[in-house]
Amino acid sequence: MSNKVRNFRLIILLIICFLAGYYFGVTKISYDWKNYKPQISVASKEPPSGVMSVDFAPFWVVWQKLQTDYYDKTKLDPQKMLNGAINGMIQTLGDPFTVYLPPVQNDSFKQGLAGQFSGIGAELGMKGSSIIVIAPISGSPAEKSGVRAGDTILKVDGNSTAGWTLPQAVEKIRGPKGTQVKLTVIHKDTNSQTDINITRDVITVKSVDGWVKKVKDIEPLSLNKGKNPNIKKILEDKNLADYEIAYVRLSQFGDNTNKDWTNLINTLNLKIRESNNFKGIILDLRNNPGGYLSDAVFISSEFLPTGSKVVSEESGIENKTLSVERTGLLTDKPLVILVNKGSASASEIVAGALRDNKKTKLIGETTFGKGTIQQAEDLGNGSGLHVTIAKWLTPSGLWVNGVGLKPDISVNLDSKDPSRDTQLEKAVEELLK
Repeated sequence: MSNKVRNFRLIILLIICFLAGYYFGVTKISYDWKNYKPQISVASKEPPSGVMSVDFAPFWVVWQKLQTDYYDKTKLDPQKMLNGAINGMIQTLGDPFTVYLPPVQNDSFKQGLAGQFSGIGAELGMKGSSIIVIAPISGSPAEKSGVRAGDTILKVDGNSTAGWTLPQAVEKIRGPKGTQVKLTVIHKDTNSQTDINITRDVITVKSVDGWVKKVKDIEPLSLNKGKNPNIKKILEDKNLADYEIAYVRLSQFGDNTNKDWTNLINTLNLKIRESNNFKGIILDLRNNPGGYLSDAVFISSEFLPTGSKVVSEESGIENKTLSVERTGLLTDKPLVILVNKGSASASEIVAGALRDNKKTKLIGETTFGKGTIQQAEDLGNGSGLHVTIAKWLTPSGLWVNGVGLKPDISVNLDSKDPSRDTQLEKAVEELLK
């Protein structure tokens, strides 16, 4: 274990032990903050042997000064002070993805990965010091109200998000079903402020969905065939229109993703093998904010031969390569992938692995660009800690952090015609070439 990790745990242990003793002491006397002046003594300021030397004297001096001298004792909340101390320690790293989650926020995070929570239905992240929308969940109140991938959230219910941590933003935006929240955002493509009122609801995330259809039966194409001459030509050609295509939408890499993926792919694979006119698969990773690294390796393995390199980890201590270890059902099928600026983290791992290994074309927009791996750890009081433990690289050695994956075929959605899916149209065109 590194000195930094030992020191970090020592800091938390010291603070928690101090607060535990403090709490049990003050609960036995009158809780009169106006008059109470605790006396704190530190027996030793020397850290245990083997731990990096840190002088904690200023910490304890500040703590005691606040307790004894601050004029409004009602604002001295030990738990908030502890959370503030921990957050301050983490913020010195300058890493928006290393975060401390108090119990309520940690529980909300787990609910999201489990696939059900109450809120607006949007995955949030940070770029620099700004709170941004990585992706709204399909069909969610956020999406229906006009929240878009890439939006910068300036205010929540009129309160500026400047200086907020990501967990603080999540806590303010989530809430019970039926309640409202107002977001003031800047859309990525407009640079103008917009107020969006959203009614919260119970969000159920179905991580995997899909179908096998004849081209002529794909509704977004048939409903808009007059708007794209290439699609119109395809639909008017009986041979082309009768070809079959599989579409798989992956919305997150959560607790149930591998099980749901396996069930869907087994069903679709039967239809694919029965088809005489099958042309290929569209894997839709748009607005997928990521999730578990292990899920990304599992999904990639469906399309790649055993032994193929999926992703490399570089932690500063050791380097590790994760490769395909199972036999996938779709390794020999033509494939294209849809991505956009809401495709992040595990989505980018899958997209990068498939492009590097089998020249799969990415269609859409440049992805988000999150090239680090976090380890989530539950702490004793229900809180959680997410620590960046490594950066990841695609099989070709690309680090996407801050730059994303550029598509092979760049296609933007038509903002003036939301009924059209120009990226899906291009994917169909590619498979029918």
